Amino acid sequence: MTDETIKQARDAIAGLAVFSGADAQTIPVTRLGGLTNLVFRVEHNSTVFCLRLPGQGTEEYIDRKIEAHNAKAAARAGVSPKVVFADTDTGVMVSEFLDGFETMTSDIFATKKGAAGRAGTAFAKLHNSGETFQFRFELFSMIDEYLEILSKKTVEFPDGYHDVLAESAAVREALNAKPAALVPCHCDPLCENFLDDGKTMWIIDWEYSGMNDPLWDLGDLSVEGCFTEALDMEMLNAYFPGGPGQSEVGRMVIYKAMCDLLWTLWGLIQHANDNPAEDFWTYSTERFERCRKLMNDSSFLAHVKAVGNT
Repeated sequence: MTDETIKQARDAIAGLAVFSGADAQTIPVTRLGGLTNLVFRVEHNSTVFCLRLPGQGTEEYIDRKIEAHNAKAAARAGVSPKVVFADTDTGVMVSEFLDGFETMTSDIFATKKGAAGRAGTAFAKLHNSGETFQFRFELFSMIDEYLEILSKKTVEFPDGYHDVLAESAAVREALNAKPAALVPCHCDPLCENFLDDGKTMWIIDWEYSGMNDPLWDLGDLSVEGCFTEALDMEMLNAYFPGGPGQSEVGRMVIYKAMCDLLWTLWGLIQHANDNPAEDFWTYSTERFERCRKLMNDSSFLAHVKAVGNT
């Protein structure tokens, strides 16, 4: 697998002007992580680049023109590396590589002093940048779109998924009653999409980005990072210098449940597409159970009411 993916990277490099003059067969290439795409570190003329090749099947749900626009806007906002090249037809992208930055994980967020706060600061910088992203990240519309994709595939749903989806109508009603001002959001804040040097947190990978309720980003990162209540408050206090109100905390908590409801379906699509990067059936069932547990918690309804009554 590694040899084959490196060959794919070298084949792509041979056709890209940004690597002009390089010998595609000898240029230093290192495979990095990635759940759905192939990502590489490439050294060329004393500069380090990040090369991203799109994963199989991603064209079903990723608009590469929107992604490229938003990635460039995020770079202008000062929270993401500069995009050097983006082919909006093939999905191949080259950006600056941030050497000396640590790729975050849930364990690192839990142990690295101030990391959750720096993530909150990075989100605030993005959300308050004044940049405009293409695409409206609309939670329930995306759920419908993913369900439509899955209707054309052979796949089982976790037991009880549609019942919980029906129960989410109360959340939808509360959010619609008090809609948030839309801002540029990452919308898919996996821990691995954050790079930190102990002073500044950078954000990468804008495939799912769009204009959205800003509290989605905070709630989703809390879930992805397995944040404790203390880490949630560290992030929220960095994001809201005066501290969050009940409605802000409530929005974050209900988005913790809703992101799991959505990404359960995303995982099922990966499972149906036979994506070998992970056991996506287990991924989906675990996310769904976490969603159901949070929605069944006695405090969840209070958070929903705090959002709808503000």
